[in-house]
Amino acid sequence: MKRALLAVVLSAVLALSACAAKGDVQAASKSDGARQASSAVATSAEGERPVDLDLTALIGTVVYSQIYDMTVEPEVYRGQRIRLKGNLSYFQDSETKREYFAAIIADATACCAQGIEFVWAGEHRYPEDYPPLDTEVTVTGTFDTYDEYGYTYLQLTDAEVTWGDI
Repeated sequence: MKRALLAVVLSAVLALSACAAKGDVQAASKSDGARQASSAVATSAEGERPVDLDLTALIGTVVYSQIYDMTVEPEVYRGQRIRLKGNLSYFQDSETKREYFAAIIADATACCAQGIEFVWAGEHRYPEDYPPLDTEVTVTGTFDTYDEYGYTYLQLTDAEVTWGDI
């Protein structure tokens, strides 16, 4: 039961796309704008690893579509450095005590949301080192996937996390 609940919660974080018609979302993810966005390399501060895909400058619907595309074709994005903005979300598996963090991004009408889990680089304790839940965070990390409880999940590993005026 607990594993089923975890699977449902994590699936919801990754793919809350039931409110959009599948064909419309797929068409949007295959649009020129979404594909061009995936090939854009963002500039980075001196000494930082370049960002392969910066979703922070895109409007909500395009970001939503781009993340949907990542769920459909994760092999295209694996190993790319991704930057995105979203609201901090947290879940702890009551059985394993494993903690999960995600940045949740709503589409332009705020009716639907997509999210990507992240693993913050270094040692950080929740809640002491994190902003309050639902705070807008900027996360930059390396795109990867992992399998757990029979499902495949997206995540940004070795992530940098900032919020507020930082």
